[in-house]
Formats: sequence, C-alpha cells, structure tokens
Amino acid sequence: MEKQHSLPDGEVTPRVRQPDGSSNASSAQRTQSDKSDKPRNKNRPRRGKNRGAQQRCHAAIDLGTNNCRLLIAKPSSSGFEVVDAFSRIVRLGEGLGTHNMLTEGAMDRAISALRICASKMRRRNVVSARVVTTQACRHADNADVFMERVSRETGLELEVLSPEDEARLAVLGCAPLLDRKAKRALVFDIGGGSTELVWLDLSDKSANGEPELLAWASLPVGVVTLADRYDGRTVNRSGYEAMVREVKALLDDRPWSEELDTELSQAVANGDIHLLGTSGTVTTIAGIHLGLKRYDRSKVDGIWVDFADVAAVTDGLSIMNFEERASVPCIGKERADLVLAGCAILEAIQTSWPCERLRVADRGLREGILITLMREERRNQKRKRRRRRGGRNRRPPGAKPANK
Repeated sequence: MEKQHSLPDGEVTPRVRQPDGSSNASSAQRTQSDKSDKPRNKNRPRRGKNRGAQQRCHAAIDLGTNNCRLLIAKPSSSGFEVVDAFSRIVRLGEGLGTHNMLTEGAMDRAISALRICASKMRRRNVVSARVVTTQACRHADNADVFMERVSRETGLELEVLSPEDEARLAVLGCAPLLDRKAKRALVFDIGGGSTELVWLDLSDKSANGEPELLAWASLPVGVVTLADRYDGRTVNRSGYEAMVREVKALLDDRPWSEELDTELSQAVANGDIHLLGTSGTVTTIAGIHLGLKRYDRSKVDGIWVDFADVAAVTDGLSIMNFEERASVPCIGKERADLVLAGCAILEAIQTSWPCERLRVADRGLREGILITLMREERRNQKRKRRRRRGGRNRRPPGAKPANK
C-alpha cells in the first residue's frame, strides 16, 4: 500500500489518471437517488491482470460542495477493512450562492480529483462502487454539463443524492458511535453547501437493529456558502455572531411537527439526548482541543468533547486573522477561511438543543455507502447459493423420484 499522509479530515493522499469513458449522464434532476441502498455497479472499473489474486473491494466516492473523498474497503469479520482512501479540497460549490453556476475552475478541480479516485479504483479489486454528489449539483443550473464532463473524462457516473438519502447514509455510517443509553440522538453533518440533521429514537429499534428515524431536515447552508456570504478570510467576531444568528433563524423554523418538537424539547430538558457530529468542522475542533500537531483519526473518531471546550476553541479562532488560523495545526491554509463558518453552524445547533457534550465521528456518508454495497453483495451471494442448491436438487423432466 502507498505511503499515507494525514490530512485534517483523517484521509490519505496519493495521485494518478484514468482514460476517457463514454457519456451517458442524465440530468441532475433525473439522476437524483430514490433508494439509498441501491448500488451503482456501472462505476466498476475494467478488469486488470492481477484482479483475481486480490480480495473483492467496494468503493464509495463522496463529491461534496467542498471535498472530494474516496474510500475503498473489503469485507471483514468486524464489518469492513479500509484498504485505500483519498481526500482533496476541490470547492466545487465556490461562488454557487452568487450565480447558481459551477465555475470552470471548480469543475476542473473536481474532475482532477475524480481522475485520481478512478485510477485508485482500477488498481484495487473494486467490484462495485457508488459515486455520489450532493448539494452543489442539486442546485447548480449547469450540473448536467458538469456530470457529462465527469462521465466523458473519468468514466465515472455521478449520482445526485437526495437530501434524505444523504442523511440516512450518514446515520448508517456513524451508527456504531450512538450512545444507546440516551433516548434520543441528533446526528448532524455540516457540509460545504448544506447541513443535514437527523433525529433518532434510540429507545426503539427496527427489525434490523437500527434506530428509528424520527425526523430529518436539510438546511440550505454549509461552510462554503456561509463563508462566501461573510468573506471567511476577513470575518471577525461580529461577523461570526451574525453567522450564528442566521443559522439559528433557520433552525428556529422547525421542519417537523409541533408535537415532535415538544417531545424533543422535553428530552433535552431531561438530559435524555446526545449530539453526534460527523463533519470536518467537528473533527477539526476536536483535533485542536486535543492539541494535535498533526491530525490523527484514531485519536479523534469516537471521542466526547464538552461544549465548554468547543466554545474555548471557537472563541480563540474567532479573534484570529486568516494567517493565524491557517497556522493552527489541523486547519491549514485550505480550511482557514471555512472553519469559523463551521463553528457558527455548530454553535447554532448546540444553542437550539443544549447539551453538555458532543460525540465526534470521523465517519459517515462513505461508510454508509460501503455498508449498503456489502449488504447487497451478501444478498446476491445468498441468492446464487440458493439457485445452485435448487439446481442440484431439481429432477430432470420425466424422472421418477428415488425409492426410499
């Protein structure tokens, strides 16, 4: 395996390219997903010479408004084992809030990263893959043009994920970190162009053992869109407080029933909920809180952080200028203009549903995709075994049953 280099979100970085593929990308609206557990095997790479000697792998690519992230894994007794990963900041949604169009530069950056992902998939024994994109392509007027370029230049077929499927897959990916002692949980994912919120009932479980989804919401605001509006490079303390107020106003307009909102408020008052955050914002804050000189996923994923410590980190960052934030370990120059926007969204969430602490997840959407791909493969293998057994036991036409 290639040498791995830690990034602020705990991924690894290598490099490379992929040949052209034929284009059959449809419109962003028609490509939008309806079923979160349906694998997209059309992204499976062509066979290579050494594929048979390797174990079967599955791949998940999440092309978000800010990042392009890949995870390749193989099944294991404990779930799955990651064999390769990649992450690059591409800022696909840069300027999207102003003109509702993906820029040429943003599309070029995203396609460059996707070429690397496609090359890695070819080098691994990837038998199924799902390549999803989220808020930027849901709203860009030229999403069709971009998706056709991706198909033509990388051979990958982008699937525009619905907000609900995005939320469900993120929950599935970080479900092992849910505190089953709590009655309710709020799982949130602060993205580049949107923020997903999911309320879960932990006191009851569905037939497959997963928590019941009570309600979900997708806020049309993320770190890139908020930083664009408030100029993340120059934003000061008063600008930070304005961002918090804007997000809080969105959260105050509850998208679920008044009855459920009353129930959730009571659970908050009784201390019966916990918050689970899955995003670069919460992992970055956790890394800074721990004093890490270099981001280390093994030290961050799954830890609990008191909101008093979150506030201390945020207060420190809000009085720094861009260069000072860029020099902070776990942030760097590429994230220095986005980090305060993420902190503002997190503070708005915490003040809406006050809790003493937060659990941090360096996992989510991609892991959820991998779980669904591997479940589907297991179902297919069971069906094949049943068919083989049925074929062996079936009598030829006209044959008499054997005498007992």
